[in-house]
Amino acid sequence: MSLKTQNQKPKKRRNGLRDDVALPALGILGMLRWAWTQLTSMRTALLLLLLLAVAAVPGSLFKQRAADPAMVTQYLKDHPDYGPILDKLQMFDVYSSVWFSAIYLLLFISLIGCVIPRAIAHWKAWRSKPPRTPARLSRLPVYGTLVVPSDQALGAEEAAKQAAALLRKRGYRVDLRPAAKDDDGAGTSGAAGTAAAGAPAAGTSAPTGTAPVRAALASIGAERGYIKELGNLCFHSGLVGVLISVAIGGLFGYSGQRTLVEGDTFVNTLVGYDQFNPGTNFQSSWLEPYSLQLDKFDVRYDRESAQHFGQPLDFTAHLTTKDSPDSAAKQQDLKVNDPVNIGGTDVYLVGNGYAPVVTVRGGDGKIAYQGPIPSIPTDTVYTSTIVVKAPDAKPTQLGFVGFFLPTAVVGHDGVSYSADPDPLKPQLSLNSYVGDLGLDKGTPQNVYALDVAKLKQVNGRDLPAKGIVLDAGQSYSLPDGQGSISFDGLKRYVALDIHHNPGQEYALIFALFSLAGLICSLFVPRRRLWLRFGDHEDGRTMIEYGLLARGEDHGLAAEGRSVRSALAKAWDLPEQESPEQGASRQKAHNKTQSTSGKGL
Repeated sequence: MSLKTQNQKPKKRRNGLRDDVALPALGILGMLRWAWTQLTSMRTALLLLLLLAVAAVPGSLFKQRAADPAMVTQYLKDHPDYGPILDKLQMFDVYSSVWFSAIYLLLFISLIGCVIPRAIAHWKAWRSKPPRTPARLSRLPVYGTLVVPSDQALGAEEAAKQAAALLRKRGYRVDLRPAAKDDDGAGTSGAAGTAAAGAPAAGTSAPTGTAPVRAALASIGAERGYIKELGNLCFHSGLVGVLISVAIGGLFGYSGQRTLVEGDTFVNTLVGYDQFNPGTNFQSSWLEPYSLQLDKFDVRYDRESAQHFGQPLDFTAHLTTKDSPDSAAKQQDLKVNDPVNIGGTDVYLVGNGYAPVVTVRGGDGKIAYQGPIPSIPTDTVYTSTIVVKAPDAKPTQLGFVGFFLPTAVVGHDGVSYSADPDPLKPQLSLNSYVGDLGLDKGTPQNVYALDVAKLKQVNGRDLPAKGIVLDAGQSYSLPDGQGSISFDGLKRYVALDIHHNPGQEYALIFALFSLAGLICSLFVPRRRLWLRFGDHEDGRTMIEYGLLARGEDHGLAAEGRSVRSALAKAWDLPEQESPEQGASRQKAHNKTQSTSGKGL
């Protein structure tokens, strides 16, 4: 070594790397290949799945514009400081936002990138033969030997064929390897060879001697449990199918709500809905022209139990349905959790209540409003809030807000309350207002609420005119001739939720498919089994077997015993002690001897 080499200092390291080591440049294609590898990894798919669940949380925290645009508009008006910021972040359109769609699409691509290569690899593995027979089966976790007596005249080749047929019946994928085609090519390797050559195999009573086997050893390679990996693929493929089905429902489906009073008819058109939420690519021409008429709504209450008296037992809406204007009418019953399917939609019963029939006249004596007004129940006895708006009243608009009591009873404090959900003594208790209701400006309003900020109150408990109390059939004239209101009758109404989701059935199928795949991947074991056969010179057939599991398998030893018993039964062999049984017996014997020695 030269003096220069001896005095040369080693290169310094930075962050564990030498300065004279240069990493190869990936390049554009290399970066794309690396990005695709990262995206299609299972770790990334799970991360995206978790991220999708987290991204859906704002959809439940903030009102969504697609579900309730009026509430979103009111929220923006009430919070002018940070409301527009949330709107720019698409917090009111979460499920159609750019960031939610990006996570959704990345998850979709990641799952497909995971499934397709694994499916190809699994298909090749499924069509390939089981692995070669190991040279030393005795090293496998489960190992045993069998000896077929010479009086059965069963050669190794025939025994291998019979064992192969038996394993096929047990669900194994079998590869029978004749002696000339045995992969390892060893004529006397393994216990079958050593037993035939004179060395006694564990758990058997092989004779002594040094005679070699008469031919090379036949063997069997068998596998089962490929359905475990198939189940894993089915699980991920099912998730992809669920994502596609949900996307189809979101693109081409729709949902809507309608409050239907007894005697009224709903026609499946856009103007027939109280609220309509179309899918992204939905077209109104796709609506089927069916109709529903609510003939009668029945409620059955508990009248026998003292503890649950008055509680509802059953709700039934009697409907007259027509699939099209020219089709024949049908009578159908709609119940809770028992939807009516018509025109490709599911119609659900989600609510009900009372709709008092009122007539409102303006100060000019003309009818400003006439018809049923749905009320909103607030308790189990149907104490309900009610709002009546008469924007057509002249000379000034009229509004009423108050309560509807199905069975009005006056309490000790002089305040009326409802004592029963049935309409035994229906009563309206109202406050009246006059002024501009704000409906002429075109601003959306909640029909079940009255904004009284700019209205003048005419009737109320604390006012000289007092509140308005109307029993069925009664009427009341407002002070100063400003109008009147009458309680003409009572009807019931139902709240309907109408859904059309073309991907719903497919989502269920794929979800069940994914669940079945998950069960298979979790509970189906992957096992491999090998058997080797040898002929002894005295006519006996020597057999050894070994089992190996891919992963942890607590049932592998039991499977080894089952295979041993099946082979012994097929060849009419007496019960022979397996190596595991012999080891357990020897261990128990040694433990007994040790205990006895300590006692002495």
